[in-house]
Amino acid sequence: MKMVIGNWKMNGNIDLLHSIVPTLLHEGLGSAVALCLPYPYLSAAHSLLKAARSQIKLGAQNVSEHPFGGYTGEISAAMLKEFGCRLVLVGHPERRSLFGETREVTAGKLHAALGAGLYPVYCVGETLAQREGGLARQAMVDELALLAGVPTDRYAVAYEPSWAIGGGVTATSADINDMHLFIKDVLGPGTRVLYGGSVKSHNAGQVLGLDSVDGVLVGNAALSASEFLSICHTANRCAHGEPIELLKKPRAGLIDTDGPSHHLPGMPSIDSPFWREF
Repeated sequence: MKMVIGNWKMNGNIDLLHSIVPTLLHEGLGSAVALCLPYPYLSAAHSLLKAARSQIKLGAQNVSEHPFGGYTGEISAAMLKEFGCRLVLVGHPERRSLFGETREVTAGKLHAALGAGLYPVYCVGETLAQREGGLARQAMVDELALLAGVPTDRYAVAYEPSWAIGGGVTATSADINDMHLFIKDVLGPGTRVLYGGSVKSHNAGQVLGLDSVDGVLVGNAALSASEFLSICHTANRCAHGEPIELLKKPRAGLIDTDGPSHHLPGMPSIDSPFWREF
C-alpha cells in the first residue's frame, strides 16, 4: 500500500478524535497509514492505538530544533517519541509562510528528528511566482540539498506546491509526475515522494495512480473518517507491485553531496541501523 498521512493541522477536538480513530481501527489499517495530530491529542491517540495494537503510525506536525532548554512553548523530538510519535512533519509550507521558518531552522529540525530516531516527512514546494518564473526546479534543488548524504530510507519527501494547499486546487497529473521524478532524480530512485495539495477522495485515484507518487499527505479530508478511509482504500488499490529499492547513498547528480553547507552537522553514519517501519 502507498503511504497515506493525515494532517489535522490546528483542527479537531477530543470528541472528533474518539470518533475518527476507532473507525480507522475497525478497518484494520496497516503501518503505511499515519495521523499527524495537534500536540494536545497525541497522548489520547497513542493510548487508543496502543490498546488496539494498531499498526497505524502517530506523528506530530512540528518539532523543535533544540533538544531541551529554555524554549518556552517548544516540543523536542525526544518528547514526541516518548508519547508514541514515530514520524514528524518538517518544513510544511504553512510553517514557512505563516511562521517565518527559514531553511536554517528547517535544517535544525531535520537534524533533531533524525537524531532522535523519528521519521521526518520533509515538505518542499515552489511558490506560484517561482513556477511561473521557471524557477520551480531550482527551488527544489535548494531545498533538497538539506538531505544530501542522508540515506533515502530514513525520510520521505512531501511535494506540496504552496499554490495547491488549502485552496481546492490540485496540480495536474503531468505537474505532479514531472516534479516527483525530478525529486527522485536529485536524491535517488529509492526516495519516497508523497504528494500533498488538496487531496480528496474524488481526486486521490488520479494522484495515487501515478507510479512516481509513493503516497499522499492529506489535509482537511483527514478530518472525515469516510473521506480518509476512501483515500486509504484507493492507496491500497494503487500500491506498487514491487517494493521501492532502498539505496544506501543518494545518487550523484544535481546536488553537491560534498558541500559543507549541504550537510546536517552530526548526522549518524550511513552504515548505522535505520528506522525501517514504513
